Amino acid sequence: MRNVIAVYVENKYGVLARVSGLFMRRGFNIDSLTVGETDDPKYSRITVTLNGDLYTREQLINQLKKLHNVKQVQHLEDKNTVERELMLIKVRNTAEKRSEVMAAVQIYRARSSTTPPIPCVSRSPVNPQKFRPSLR
Repeated sequence: MRNVIAVYVENKYGVLARVSGLFMRRGFNIDSLTVGETDDPKYSRITVTLNGDLYTREQLINQLKKLHNVKQVQHLEDKNTVERELMLIKVRNTAEKRSEVMAAVQIYRARSSTTPPIPCVSRSPVNPQKFRPSLR
């Protein structure tokens, strides 16, 4: 079962290392990890995605709550969350190929971040699996 856990921590040096070290010591495998400052600059939010059953999730939450710099731990339910993936693609872009690249960008509802002669970087909120055939 896939679990998404939000961990609110003090925004201090070394806190991320302690939290991720807990995963390593306990043998948890992290699928994804995102960290960002909250509205209050004194705190950061670590969002962790991992696979495991109910017992594993509860064990992890209890272990996280024991860490000194952790202020709150929350399991995020699937029905109450919005998930997005971001894919960055760097394309060798020339003036001759610009229209072809821009057509592909529009098909996938992406956005081009640069213009020639700089290589084109595209961002897309679409599922990365949909891009696989186009990336070859």
